Amino acid sequence: MHILVAGGTLDKEYNELTGELFFKDTHLPEMLRLSRSSLQVEIQMLMMVDSLLMTAADREQVAQSCRTVSSDRIVVTHGTDTMAETAAVLGRSIHHKTIVLTGAMIPYKLDSMDGVFNLGTALAYAQCLPFGVYVAMNGHAFPWDNVRKNKSLGVFEPIRE
Repeated sequence: MHILVAGGTLDKEYNELTGELFFKDTHLPEMLRLSRSSLQVEIQMLMMVDSLLMTAADREQVAQSCRTVSSDRIVVTHGTDTMAETAAVLGRSIHHKTIVLTGAMIPYKLDSMDGVFNLGTALAYAQCLPFGVYVAMNGHAFPWDNVRKNKSLGVFEPIRE
């Protein structure tokens, strides 16, 4: 199993003096250790970027990394605002692997458990779903071509039932 880190709220830290969120390092090793995961995973840092600032070149870097890693089971941590857009780029071009994108609405370092929960479900979905690209959030796995973030409710949902 391979985990590619692309940034997003999951990995943000909070500056108590300025009230700003920022990136320092990924929290994935700590999250996996504290959740007592026994999966053998390789974590690869691609970028630490807010998904609202992601470019087409960034999305292509994620896609190229998914193509070249040896594992056919991949989890990508990503910001939630444009996660569905990156999933669409991957879904249109990669068909021989299971790729699951996930993230968090609240930074892990703010003692939020949604990132840990989403990571755990993404790892489970990556092991059991057939080849394809999915978004795993809030306990659900959505195919790349049937998912959107409902920004008014703060949840992911299917585009069509």
